[in-house]
This record gives sequence, C-alpha cells and structure tokens, in this order.
Amino acid sequence: MKKYLFLLQIFLTATLGIEAQQSAKNITVAFTGDIMMGTTYPSVQLPSQEGRQLFVDAAPILNRADIAAGNLEGTLCDGGETHKKISKVCYAFRTPTSFASRLSEAGFDFLSMANNHAHDFGEVGIRSTMQCLDQLGIKYSGIKNYPDHAILQKDSVTYGFCAFGHNDYTLRHQDLESVRRIITHLVNVCDIVIVSFHGGAEGASKARLPYGKEVFCGEDRGSLRSFAHFCIDAGADVVFGHGPHVARAMEVYKEHLIAYSLGNFCTPYGISLSGISGYAPLLELQIDNEGRFQSEKIHSFIQHRGIGPRLDVNHSAAREIRRLTQLDFPKGVLQIHADGTLSKEPQH
Repeated sequence: MKKYLFLLQIFLTATLGIEAQQSAKNITVAFTGDIMMGTTYPSVQLPSQEGRQLFVDAAPILNRADIAAGNLEGTLCDGGETHKKISKVCYAFRTPTSFASRLSEAGFDFLSMANNHAHDFGEVGIRSTMQCLDQLGIKYSGIKNYPDHAILQKDSVTYGFCAFGHNDYTLRHQDLESVRRIITHLVNVCDIVIVSFHGGAEGASKARLPYGKEVFCGEDRGSLRSFAHFCIDAGADVVFGHGPHVARAMEVYKEHLIAYSLGNFCTPYGISLSGISGYAPLLELQIDNEGRFQSEKIHSFIQHRGIGPRLDVNHSAAREIRRLTQLDFPKGVLQIHADGTLSKEPQH
C-alpha cells in the first residue's frame, strides 16, 4: 500500500507541477493601430496583387502572438453609397471585399469597428464588413445595436474584447455606465479582457496626451486618460487606443499597460504618411495570466505609399513613443529603450 501511495504522490506532484507551470506561462498579445488597405472611393487607390505584400514584414510577429488585434479603419465593401461630403478634411473609405483575406493571413484575431469610418457606407458597409470578418473567423465589436463584445478561446485561455469610439453609431467611451457593464460581464466570463478605443484629436500636432476632454472638428473625442484608468479599475487587463493618426505615450497603471494611440499601421492610401504620421508601431506585449504587464517590445515600422508598413532598423516609432512617454508620464514606471524594448522600473 505504501508503495502505491508513494507512486500516487509522485504522480500528483508531477501533474500539479505541470499545471502550475502552465498557469504561470506568460501570454503574448500583439496590437496595431489603424488598418485601411486601400479604397475604391472616390477613386481607385489600391496596392498591387490585392494587397498580398502589405503585411509581409509584420505577419511573422502577429502570427506568433497568442492573440493579435488592431483597428479596421473603414469598410470591407464592394458597393453602397456614402452620405459624407468628401473634402480635404473628410474622407470615405471602401476597401474591396477581396482584400479581406489579407487580415487573416496577417494573423489578426480581433478588429475594432468603433471608429469614424466604419459607417462611411452606412448599414450596407457595416453588414458587408461584418460578413467578411465572420467568414474569416475574425472577431469584432464596437458598433451600436450589434454585439457589444467578442469572446475568443485559444490555447485554453478565454479572451474578451470590447471596443469604444466617439461617434453616435459606435459604443461610445463617454458612456461610462455601458463601458462598465460590458467590461464587468467580460471579467466574469473571461481570463483576459482587452479594451480598444478610438479617440483623441487628429494630426501630427496632436501627439501629446492632454488632460481632460479633447474636442476636434466640433466633436467630443473623449477624456482618454480618465477613460483608460476607468477601464483598468473596472477590471480590464490591457487598453490600447488609436484615432489621432500618430502614436502617443504609453503608461503602466496598476500593473496593466495602456497604449494611448498606436497611430496608423497599414494605410497605404488616403491618409497622410509624412513625418511621424508614417510611423507604424506594432506592440508585442507579454502579460501574466492575471493580465499584468511583464515585458514588451515596440516593433518599429515605417509606411510607404502604396506598399504598407516595412520594418524600420532605426526604431523611429519606438523612439517617438519613448519621447512622448517621458514627456506625458515623467514619473511613470514604464521604461522604453532605444531599440523598442520595454521594462518596468521598480517603485520605491
């Protein structure tokens, strides 16, 4: 009997040890900013080969992550009409549905639709976009009157996603009661909760992260510092933003990472790529099974018109985010190094 008990003890010790190692395993998540692979409106501006080379440099990083997410800036649609008055400051984006497969090939698992271009071609564009993503198995959320969250299980981890914007047809980040309700539900049923938001003023002059509410083109674009903290306080594990078309600072708040804007990532036409607007960061983040920040790297890309993001050996995007983080969070614990690696300075 003692022999059998001894063998049972060895078996249980080994089994529990394996489970402990698995539970302690870090999770890798990857994030990008805006994606608009090309448009047929008001004129045809599309990359060659139906965009098959757009993500060639980024795909290895996105595919090796446990989960990859970004912002789909515009529609996947072959028809429809827009009610926008196109001008130098107003655009409508319509990417052919034949380009949709590029997103799954690149490695995306979730895409936010909570942005100011998702409704460029009305309900026709929204439904067409959702149908394309459904066919590819890519999760999405962010549009009012449609699913307000997405849940994805991968490698025994359950991920919850939600996305918020500033337009009337999106789930709005100003509606904090709804934000809390959605996050609370995800916290109760998921292991890791990730929040995406589209907000902030736009342009190269808006890279700094202000306090309080941002107003741009007469629109309330959100109080993003307080919103991001609200999400973490409600139980979110990671918060990542986009919208200003340039990168912004990052912060570790209560051991969880907030990226206030990842700028443009794959926008080969229709959006300015000059200067810092062409910097395209790809965030590769390591978190523990409680969602707490462990380590990270900002992979720097630079966009080229008609070509998409290409690796940047000069680490321009990482250096820009480091500069902004030092300015906007001078007392923060997040340390960004010249090569894009991130670490956390111990608090005293």
